[in-house]
Amino acid sequence: MSIKIPIYQPWLGGNEKKYVNECLDTNWISSKGKYIQKFEEKFAEYLGIKYATGISNGTTALHLALETLGIGRGDEVIVPTFTYIASVSSILYTGAAPVFVDSLASTWQVDPEDIRKKITSRTKAIMPVHLYGHPCEMDEICKIAAEYKLFIIEDCAEAFGSKYKDKYAGTFGNISIFSFYGNKTITTGEGGMLVTNDFYLYDKAYHLKMHGVSRDREYWHDVIGYNYRMTNICGAIGLAQLEKADEHINMKRELAAKYNKMLKGLPVTPHGEDKNVFNTYWMYSILTDNVKTRNALRDFLKQEGIETRPTFYPVHTMPMFAHEYHKFPVAEDIAIRGINLPSWPNIPPESVEYICEKISEFYKK
Repeated sequence: MSIKIPIYQPWLGGNEKKYVNECLDTNWISSKGKYIQKFEEKFAEYLGIKYATGISNGTTALHLALETLGIGRGDEVIVPTFTYIASVSSILYTGAAPVFVDSLASTWQVDPEDIRKKITSRTKAIMPVHLYGHPCEMDEICKIAAEYKLFIIEDCAEAFGSKYKDKYAGTFGNISIFSFYGNKTITTGEGGMLVTNDFYLYDKAYHLKMHGVSRDREYWHDVIGYNYRMTNICGAIGLAQLEKADEHINMKRELAAKYNKMLKGLPVTPHGEDKNVFNTYWMYSILTDNVKTRNALRDFLKQEGIETRPTFYPVHTMPMFAHEYHKFPVAEDIAIRGINLPSWPNIPPESVEYICEKISEFYKK
């Protein structure tokens, strides 16, 4: 039997089936039901933030956050070019313009100094993206935002449970979002969450996500809204996942420590953990010495039954932005040398050993 180790698979080791079956048994399967509210309340409690509202997915949560802040045509939003496309797409949905910035080689996160250089009279917000579970340099970003009176929208799609100076990612911004796609640290299959400490922003976001329906008059809509609601089934899965969240995170950190130990001495550089942060290692990632080696290693691992992913391509290199091409050397360098290795919480120890043995074998060839 051939070996097949996927890049990720969800761990459903708690009350997921019990809660979902209750949704099915009671017919509460859509966007009403007790599990949505329970999940929202427990999620806010976990982060120590005042308000949380469940969303259909992380991308729609980003769009909703931008719309809630009134960002639109003529505005600019500063965003790292080294990110998943959804961070940038959501800005374009509003008619605003994304302004790309480079990353820090040490952490792979957005470079605060480059943020400062890109601010103009049209800049309305900064969108720090906490990539692969490692938080951004939030002290400096918050300082810049305060100085220029800018909003902060934290994209925490990959950073649930991560901390910067003992404070959870997602609790620094005016609005923050999370993703619960099937490969995230906690999952609902598809789903997201918008969080804030500002009641008025929460109230507006909730209103917009519910088709802009009036609170006082049935089937009367006083603004153009969206159908960005979470289902009760997703809320049920999310609540069960949240109950075991710390266990998921501990297992992922233990996995990263195993990889670090077993890959030590090989010519690869792990994505590490800055002294001020708690990295949840959504994806365990390494850098090779060059793109040729990266591609050859991925091909070799694929032949051995090990699925990998390249790190994200910088968004400024994609066809729709080619007409405004500028160099972002750090982001470009990470992108062509980086690999994500299999990273789910309960991956068997023997699988990790096999992966590391094969990487070692590649470098001995």
